[in-house]
Amino acid sequence: MTVPASAPFFSRVVIVGVGLIGGSLALALKRAGAVGTVVGVGRSQASLERALKLGVIDEAATLEDAAKGASMIVLCAPVAQTFALLHALEPHLEPATIITDAGSTKSDVIMAAKTALGDKAAQFVPAHPIAGRELHGVEAALDDLYVGKKVVLCPLQENTRIDVAGVRAMWETAGAQCSVMSAVQHDAVFAAVSHLPHLLSYALVAQVANAEDAALKLDFAGGGFRDFTRIAASSPEMWRDICVGNREAMLSELSTYQAMLAHLKTLIENSNGEGLERIFQRASQARQQWGAQRAPAVNAEP
Repeated sequence: MTVPASAPFFSRVVIVGVGLIGGSLALALKRAGAVGTVVGVGRSQASLERALKLGVIDEAATLEDAAKGASMIVLCAPVAQTFALLHALEPHLEPATIITDAGSTKSDVIMAAKTALGDKAAQFVPAHPIAGRELHGVEAALDDLYVGKKVVLCPLQENTRIDVAGVRAMWETAGAQCSVMSAVQHDAVFAAVSHLPHLLSYALVAQVANAEDAALKLDFAGGGFRDFTRIAASSPEMWRDICVGNREAMLSELSTYQAMLAHLKTLIENSNGEGLERIFQRASQARQQWGAQRAPAVNAEP
């Protein structure tokens, strides 16, 4: 990864939730020489000790102690924990500290931030890195996870340009490309192209696993099942929170998908091969065009 000569330097970055996402950000900033000290905060002392041993973080601390002198605090915990974390952090938040997050939903996170932080919500810059793996935990962290990936920023009206620029610079230093959109647009887009696919993948695995002949089916499952269900190995806690947090957009996309399934079911019931082929052809062409526009990615989003 090539880091610009003008890359920023953060004296003290706090990662709350040192797993795949937070750990990879820490490693990327360390690799770039863009951080002095990385402090980890987490629920499990064992995972923090593992992060220390792996060199992902330099210190482990409580949220209160970690906030002292922090340049940047990055919330990488499941989105349902946002309010509790920010509420606990608010009394200890210093005026010069920027807070951001890595959550896959934004409207609920922003509401939590404004409720928990009050006037200090101006220091919170919402963000969402579009990267990941089906593996999770600090052992899965990679220093190049974000290289060439996208990060969506959903700035608040209260944010200063300097704070937004600081969050953008952090992600760009990690190798990512930043885009800006509204929280509402973000949640609608990712309900369709990220959240719904995960829900469907979990549903298929659950359906097969619950069948009386599950062992036989899984014994003969091939590449199609493997590719479609790879993301069902992702963090159940994280995706539980995403589905609930983005409830309205998820329900809308799910209804649209159910309508498509109902249409396909009718075509199959009527042995309408021509109608099926037309839909499959349009879908195949759209998928090929989309694939051709994207460079191959080793660490695709889960």
